[in-house]
Amino acid sequence: MSIITSCFRTNRRYSFTSPALVLFFTLSWLPAYAWQAGPRASEGNDPFARSRAEMIERDLRGRGIKDRRVLSAMDSVPRHLFVPEPLRAAAYEDRPLPIGAGQTISQPYIVAFMTELLELKGEEKVLEIGTGSGYQAAVLARLAREVFSVEILPALSEGAARVLGQLGLTNVQLKVGDGFFGWREKAPFDVILLTASAPKLPEPLWQQLREGGRLIMPLGEERRAQRLMRFTKTGGKPVAEDLTGVLFVPLTGAIREQAR
Repeated sequence: MSIITSCFRTNRRYSFTSPALVLFFTLSWLPAYAWQAGPRASEGNDPFARSRAEMIERDLRGRGIKDRRVLSAMDSVPRHLFVPEPLRAAAYEDRPLPIGAGQTISQPYIVAFMTELLELKGEEKVLEIGTGSGYQAAVLARLAREVFSVEILPALSEGAARVLGQLGLTNVQLKVGDGFFGWREKAPFDVILLTASAPKLPEPLWQQLREGGRLIMPLGEERRAQRLMRFTKTGGKPVAEDLTGVLFVPLTGAIREQAR
């Protein structure tokens, strides 16, 4: 399995989980990017099928992703539908892309890597914090019984809902809200995945994780070195695994007040 650092060297290029250049590009060029144009490609006539297959072999299987269910899920989800239309030609490159509001869709490898770490068997109830484009939720929906996803930005949640609806993924429920507080009414969860960084393990999320469950998150400060962590709830306490270095956009909302 390849080791992730805050950047990856792939085919003599560097790609980042959330690089400063991408953040700058997002903030300056797409500060209020709207999802005006709905997805046009259909799974039955997909002009990106070959690009997606090449991505699976080159960037996922070729870099150590072994779980066949994860590889199949990544192959079945059309990533190009989750990025703004002007950027769709780059949808199957192994790099993050801006989706507006200072947010990015994570590079395919990091999505596959984090999903593989969840060790999903098919019967789990999953909570995702940070819906973003909806791409990660779509992958999870192929692998788990139920997926609940919370996004603090209404525009992103609405855009994700449209694409997930088009794909017919009926086992995903979305909510607009502060991810720090999770989704208490739907708890407990077998697995919780944070797709944004936080300086500490959010207590409300920990309380919503069932005994024996797993929580994966980027732990660390904004724009500083972060660690991808997996916490397993054992006897009510976290058993921590430090997996690798990453760089994600930060979780916003109440977590910032809690960190002071």
